[in-house]
Amino acid sequence: MKARVFVTLKSTVLDPQGQTVRSALNGLGHTSIAEVRQGKYFEIALADGVTTEQARAEIETIAHDVLANPVIEDYRIEILN
Repeated sequence: MKARVFVTLKSTVLDPQGQTVRSALNGLGHTSIAEVRQGKYFEIALADGVTTEQARAEIETIAHDVLANPVIEDYRIEILN
């Protein structure tokens, strides 16, 4: 079983890296790009025998406590069987 965790800055937090990417894309002629938000992606392999419920609970804890800063970041979890 695998889990995916997507971490992004909250919409109210300034994203200078995203703004830089948007500016570069606009400079390359991609003028329809209005906004870019950058983030982090984690793919985590879980041990055999872990149930989906156990995996979701553990990954939720890891995402909240370790992978994301809940003050400025949101996260989304996917569990893949």
